[in-house]
Amino acid sequence: MTQKSKMGVVQLTVLTFINMAGSGIIMLPSKLAQVGSISIISWLVTAIGSMSLAYVFAKCGRFSKRPGGMNGYASYAFGDSGAFMAGWTYGLSLLIANIAIAITSVGYAQAFFEISLTPIQTCIATISVLWLCTVANFGGAKVTGQIGTFTVWGVILPVCSLGIIGWFWFSPEMYVNSWNPHSLPFGDAVSASIAMTLWAFLGLESACANSDSVENPEKNVPIAVLCGTLIAAVVYIVSTNICAGIVENGALAASTAPFSLVWQVMLGSWAGKAVAGLAVIACTGSLLGWQFTIASVFKSSADEGFFPKVFSEIDKRGTPVKGMIIITVIQTVLSLMTISPTLNEQFESLVNLAVVTNVVPYILCMAAIFIMQKFAHVSKKEMSKTNFIAVVAAIYSFYALYGAGYDAMMWGSIVTFLGWTMYGFIAYKHEDVEAEEVR
Repeated sequence: MTQKSKMGVVQLTVLTFINMAGSGIIMLPSKLAQVGSISIISWLVTAIGSMSLAYVFAKCGRFSKRPGGMNGYASYAFGDSGAFMAGWTYGLSLLIANIAIAITSVGYAQAFFEISLTPIQTCIATISVLWLCTVANFGGAKVTGQIGTFTVWGVILPVCSLGIIGWFWFSPEMYVNSWNPHSLPFGDAVSASIAMTLWAFLGLESACANSDSVENPEKNVPIAVLCGTLIAAVVYIVSTNICAGIVENGALAASTAPFSLVWQVMLGSWAGKAVAGLAVIACTGSLLGWQFTIASVFKSSADEGFFPKVFSEIDKRGTPVKGMIIITVIQTVLSLMTISPTLNEQFESLVNLAVVTNVVPYILCMAAIFIMQKFAHVSKKEMSKTNFIAVVAAIYSFYALYGAGYDAMMWGSIVTFLGWTMYGFIAYKHEDVEAEEVR
């Protein structure tokens, strides 16, 4: 690629923001309202943690010479077993996260059609959306990418514009009254919403995947990733907190389509319906892309011999159809297992579990950057700076695990430990058994 055709730092910053500004934000006003507007503290903590993670991932992308994304990064410190665990937990996280995206789509569809579904009906609708997006992916990556590039604006436009015009309807008194409605201790209030705020940033590790297409990547990629993450943080913090000053706390906490409700209060039912419709389109488009991404993640791990070979099989379009079908079957079972009395409760349980399993590869990669820099012969000054930021990111990651709660940590631990057992069955393919016997 010629220098002329490469992206500048501004273009990459915008791209980074768009990559992150998906459907993860549009259920959060309801969930954060259950804690109160004190959750702005969680946003600030998560903004610092996410920027630290994004910066280190940008460095990993520059220094790593191994394929496989986070799998490759983790292998520097933990070998093939670490690479397997990064792929295992990241793949599980995406499986779970996509169910939460499907539930979000169902929630906004209820607002659009002005209906109320029972828990069983919600589950059936969620499973239907998952299968619809899976089948739509059979056409290949090109079609999926084009649809996703268009539909993401269904989230970005109403959320970003709310941060500009929403102030005309904002009530400081309402915001203050919603500060801590359940009188939680400060530490408990911040911890209660930390996993939810991180949910909006999941995917930040993919923001630095374009380094080969960037001018002066060593300098510009970290700048763009930090600035893109900072812009996302500002948009998230402003939009969710404006909601708390426009809609009464109890109504916002109970809503299955919070941004639709806010726009309805501001401009009337037509605006609420329009935003709900845009959100359904955006969620479906986002889910379409993420379902393909999961299949690609599983395929990469299968290509490395970590996952069953069936995930490596592709059709004439290059699409891993069999892998997609198996993944969606698993998601169907998980959807049935997590049926809850309300859509909001099911969404929260899935998000917390997705955060726990996603943070595991984050922690592995934050540890791997230390030795990765040694291999890359990085200067001591730069190494010290990156190492410090990696420690901050790791501390935040452990705090996010704590904030996810007991149930999410229990189930997350079980599936993580299950991964070690699964690796035991394939370890002979990746460890030098003959050399060990000679020794």
